Amino acid sequence: MQNGMHTETERCVRAVQSKDARFDGWFFTAVLTTGIYCRPSCPVVPPKPENMTFHPSAAACQQAGFRACKRCRPDTSPGSPEWNRRADLVARAMRLIADGTVDREGVPGLAARLGYSTRQVERQLLAELGAGPLALARAQRAQTARLLIETTPLPMAEIAFAAGFSSIRTFNDTVREVFALAPGELRAKAPGRGSAATASTGAPATPGTLTLRLPFRAPLNPDNLFGHLAATAVPGVEEWRDGAYRRTLRLPHAPGIVALTPGPDHIGCRLTLGDLRDLTVAISRCRRLLDLDADPVAVDDRLRTDPALAPLVDKAPGRRVPRTVDEAEFAVRAVLGQQVSTAAARTHAGRLVTAHGEAVDDPGGGLTHLFPSVEALAALDPDTLALPAARRATLTTLVSRLADGTVNLGVEEDWARTRSRLLALPGFGPWTVEVIAMRALGDPDAFPVTDLGVRYAARDLDLPATPAALTARAEDWRPWRAYAVQYLWATSTHPVNFLPQETAHPSTPHPSTPHPSKEAK
Repeated sequence: MQNGMHTETERCVRAVQSKDARFDGWFFTAVLTTGIYCRPSCPVVPPKPENMTFHPSAAACQQAGFRACKRCRPDTSPGSPEWNRRADLVARAMRLIADGTVDREGVPGLAARLGYSTRQVERQLLAELGAGPLALARAQRAQTARLLIETTPLPMAEIAFAAGFSSIRTFNDTVREVFALAPGELRAKAPGRGSAATASTGAPATPGTLTLRLPFRAPLNPDNLFGHLAATAVPGVEEWRDGAYRRTLRLPHAPGIVALTPGPDHIGCRLTLGDLRDLTVAISRCRRLLDLDADPVAVDDRLRTDPALAPLVDKAPGRRVPRTVDEAEFAVRAVLGQQVSTAAARTHAGRLVTAHGEAVDDPGGGLTHLFPSVEALAALDPDTLALPAARRATLTTLVSRLADGTVNLGVEEDWARTRSRLLALPGFGPWTVEVIAMRALGDPDAFPVTDLGVRYAARDLDLPATPAALTARAEDWRPWRAYAVQYLWATSTHPVNFLPQETAHPSTPHPSTPHPSKEAK
């Protein structure tokens, strides 16, 4: 069992007294004299230390009878980085809860995905987070409800069910209990009421469209994050348009489209959803895609201890790992991208999309399809693939294993076990497995040591040349080797390292410079 920061009373008090935003999401402060709970950076005058208690989650505060502060809005703070850097039961459970599993499948469904009994899951979550899965999911529903109340004109009944509540009465009771306001009062007091829907775009909201802000811990360097997503964008599924990365989303109830715009203190997020019940999972996947719950200070402090990496970190701190909204999609794209250029990988993926993807309507841009589902790819004729025979076999084996559940890349999976299963597939070497671990599984310590971009950077930085020697040197970078890779890749002039300066449309290919992440054979 790991003790969270909330158990370190003196450290928490110092963070609250200094209003240190770096610790938002790490713990929550409950104030005994007012009955409210806050994030560490709350702008109000800090309470006396003897009047503070500390909790590991908003749900735990709510369970203890505290209401959310109306000034600092603690329920909207960045998620704890603990759930991204750990692979134990509690971390895997929290990733699933954030993805809406409890709302869709209940606690038994959550436990089944984790491979534990319901009692074991509840006991471990309660011991570490002070709240069980139902309470954690309830806190998330409350946050979703407030977002819909404050940013949309939807009737309250529609908001209640879109947020995942089973009844309007439960919705009303929860909102009153958590925010000390009725839903109607919460809407009336919303900041900028009446203009929220047009705040980011200047255009009126359309049905099913929401505009919101995704918070993160500073610093955040958007160059390699958005540069990578834009440079590798699959035509029809992704595009860079008007300063935003846009893509289609396969969601539980209906397709969606998201536009993500980098900002100095938040990521602008414009979601168009076919079904508002998908809001929670869409936000969760966008945050995961952009690695927004990372702790950049901890990462950079660790990497700075290596004299070869320190200048790279000091020059452009806060690099994130570009991840994915669909783990199976990324695995397929990783296979398509083996030993070919960025342009060739995009071409192969684009052909699959055109032939097997589901069509979508995008009035606001050039998106045309969802990336093909695993089921659709498993049914295709291998002879129609314009790939070498060996890679055809690799791809078809992968999609069949994903389709029958032999291989699962979901957020609940154990990273080491999944690596072993991938390595057993034909055509899967260490590079492919580690890139999938880094960008699909979300392992912050994944390290594709045979990657050409990593090897070129190691050469230029006078780091060890052989994979074995470089792996030994990288022991000092753990548990953040995936972030070290971002800094190493950034030493090249490949388009993945730069924000696009102009609108790129699917018909305009990016330069065909060899991608820095090609497996060396």
